[in-house]
Amino acid sequence: MYSCTVFTIRGSLSFRGFVGFKFRTAADYFSLENVLVLDQMFSSIDPYLNTDAGTMSPFEHGEVFVLDDGGEVDLDLGNYERFLDLKLTRDNNITTGKIYQSVINKERKGDYLGKTVQVVPHITDAIQEWIERVAMIPVDGLEGPADVCVIELGGTIGDIESMPFIEALGQFSYRVGPGNFCLVHVSLVPVLSVVGEQKTKPTQHSVRGLRGLGLTPNILACRSAKVLDDNVKQKLSQFCHVPVANIVTLHDVSNIWHIPLLLRDQKAHVAILKTLDLQSVAREPMLEEWTERAQIFDTLQNPVRIAMVGKYTGLSDSYLSVLKALLHASVACRRKLVVDWVASTDLEETTAIEAPEAYEKAWGLLRGAHGVLVPGGFGDRGVQGKILAAKYARENNVPYLGICLGMQIAVIEFARSVMNLTEANSTEFEPDTKTPCVIFMPEGSKTHMGATMRLGSRRTYFTTADCKSAKLYGNVNHVDERHRHRYEVNPDMVSQFERAGLQFVGRDETGKRMEIIELPSHPFFVGVQFHPEFKSRPAKPSVLFLGLVAAASKQLDTVLPNANGNHVANHITRQLSANGCAPLQNGHAKKIISNGVANGNGKYLMNGNGNGVHN
Repeated sequence: MYSCTVFTIRGSLSFRGFVGFKFRTAADYFSLENVLVLDQMFSSIDPYLNTDAGTMSPFEHGEVFVLDDGGEVDLDLGNYERFLDLKLTRDNNITTGKIYQSVINKERKGDYLGKTVQVVPHITDAIQEWIERVAMIPVDGLEGPADVCVIELGGTIGDIESMPFIEALGQFSYRVGPGNFCLVHVSLVPVLSVVGEQKTKPTQHSVRGLRGLGLTPNILACRSAKVLDDNVKQKLSQFCHVPVANIVTLHDVSNIWHIPLLLRDQKAHVAILKTLDLQSVAREPMLEEWTERAQIFDTLQNPVRIAMVGKYTGLSDSYLSVLKALLHASVACRRKLVVDWVASTDLEETTAIEAPEAYEKAWGLLRGAHGVLVPGGFGDRGVQGKILAAKYARENNVPYLGICLGMQIAVIEFARSVMNLTEANSTEFEPDTKTPCVIFMPEGSKTHMGATMRLGSRRTYFTTADCKSAKLYGNVNHVDERHRHRYEVNPDMVSQFERAGLQFVGRDETGKRMEIIELPSHPFFVGVQFHPEFKSRPAKPSVLFLGLVAAASKQLDTVLPNANGNHVANHITRQLSANGCAPLQNGHAKKIISNGVANGNGKYLMNGNGNGVHN
């Protein structure tokens, strides 16, 4: 999938990492976030005609990432938010649909004064205007515009849908001029498995096509399974007209946190700063945190097995944020994460008849897991399997975390098994159910799908202080988490559930919308209506995921705060301090903020991705 991301930076350029180089290995999905400095802003452009990612199936495009303001965006924005700890907005996500819609709206209002509206110049101008407008909006909590804008343009050179964006950026580079624009072209250098030869032809053709479209790369970032040989770099330099010093190898590594170190060692930051004429304000990369985390990850040996029970298990990107949140928590708990993918349909009785081997395998994975996680989703396919997974976890004291639909099915299961309400169901799956314990929200729309859910950051108030969730959050009285749902627990049945032993420990500001459930008698059985995975960060794991992993690895008592109310971040600090690693500051990434650069000229770093390299 072709995409373009925009990212701006301000302040003295003290590199802590690198942003924008994105690729996939057999082991992991990498989005190298943390480029040039400290005060940043970021946007993403995708050339699909959808105005946002909200109506696309996870099988089609991976997960839908939700922002604080309710924007439903591409998962790439989630990657950047996680690594940079920013809060982006819906305007940071630009799609072809949004651009064309804005241009058509202007045409309808007569803004073009009767001119024939065309791709060039009207669409290309709109793209440039949107980039420049969004680049001026800070998302890092500081005031004033940034100094450097990083634009990540992905896909395959020659894609028809990418042409307006490439043309727009070609015009843009000409307009801002040399010294204000740096193009980093990301390309695949495949390795022939039989002889081990690294082939440069794909990159040569990609660069030739790119130059033909008006963009000349300053730096080549070469994706490969192994380090590029010197003679391969010389060949690429000769045929692509790029200095050898500006050719960077992006080879497979053991974990994602090695990537900033890899780029630093190859002096990628020096090449970028030289092209943008910013050497006078640069300082050495600050990568101690990345080094610590990479070392910790490589030394993990004791496994923690989490059964991920869902309907989109055929594509791991469908649950990318959930996987990253689990990874962040497992590193904090010093455990090697093992995710067992369990297709919820395989747990159902129909599968036992039609595919007994798949049925036995699914149940074997579930029974062998240390913890169970049921993520969000829509539709009735596989729901019965999720209910069975929740029942298994509840009856066998296996740590359980249900997110959104995962919370709703836990409520349904409790109603059926504990309260003997055998017909309990959600009106999403059975509109005429006689026991609707999950219902459609009154303010929702049943005729329009896009942007009609309860979306974005909403406040949850704890109604019970003596509960695991409140303790994990640090004994605060409320939390702000991101939502994406159309259905909710029926408020008319809450009192029945609580009399039966199910606690609703978190509610919205009205007290009528249920946000968090717990079973007090269970070691760890938590369900949340919101999506905590969207706010998990490498140095600040989501506390609910941390609770699940800690409970699954018999460490929950050490993770929960003590009587003095110390927050779970202290535990994270202790974990990262182990084995000689320097501790982080209060469990957060160290950040150095300097005075802004006295430079009135905008600087633009563009990173293109060609030859079908996945985004």
